Amino acid sequence: MERDLLTAGESIVRVPPKLMAASRNTARTYGKSDPIDALAVARAALREPDLPVARLDGPDREVRLLVDHRESLVAERTRIICRLRWHFHELDPSWEPNARALDRSSAYDTIEVRLADHHGVVARLARTLVGRCRDLTLEIDQLTTEITELVERLAPSLIAIPGCGALTAAKILGETAGVDRFRSKDAYARHSCTAPLPVRSSNKARHRLSRTGNRQLNAALHRIAMTQARWHPPATAMMARCKDSGDSGREALRVLKRRLSDVVSAALRADDPTPAKPAAA
Repeated sequence: MERDLLTAGESIVRVPPKLMAASRNTARTYGKSDPIDALAVARAALREPDLPVARLDGPDREVRLLVDHRESLVAERTRIICRLRWHFHELDPSWEPNARALDRSSAYDTIEVRLADHHGVVARLARTLVGRCRDLTLEIDQLTTEITELVERLAPSLIAIPGCGALTAAKILGETAGVDRFRSKDAYARHSCTAPLPVRSSNKARHRLSRTGNRQLNAALHRIAMTQARWHPPATAMMARCKDSGDSGREALRVLKRRLSDVVSAALRADDPTPAKPAAA
């Protein structure tokens, strides 16, 4: 419906469900129905001036579809590997492949040679699962190559960030769904769950982790932060300063993620082909 309305020239905004709660609570009629929800959505859209704007499908959606499909295949392969390990244990308890040996194509030939010495239903099922793992690994590798080439063309500034690989950049692109829909880097930080919430307790001012926003995007930023915290000198120096001032390791990592959110936002805007919008006052 959204695509048809956009094609017809209509303007659409996306209203988060939590903005509709206040309208429902203050309504004269109680309950939940399509008319009540429609009225709550309309009131929230009129009350909030800076809601995300919907638009037609673009490269960001293509990246997200490819990333989601790859993650689905990886999850399916993981389930098969768990079943394979149980079959290996039943065939030969002394044989246990390395922890990361079953997600590489080079290991499947060795496993099939070893399975050739075993007979019976369990060995036959194991050989079938090995073939399925081989096919999934080939498809996953092909998707990885396609995603890498696409992201290198769409977001060169994002990949240039230390610790941000092609798959992480693709995840950020897909979950952001267009950085131009955020009015500022602070709005983007709130969407990525990196904007801390101020909390004051026992006459001590501190900040609490925000649980709202896009947790998948936050996980991608977390991977970059963990990588930079290990070997990137500016990141390690900043975390050391935070710890020297009394912050814990988790609090220092939150500070790093908040800074990374601004860096990622700037990189996405640098790679965005659409005209830049004036910053909100």
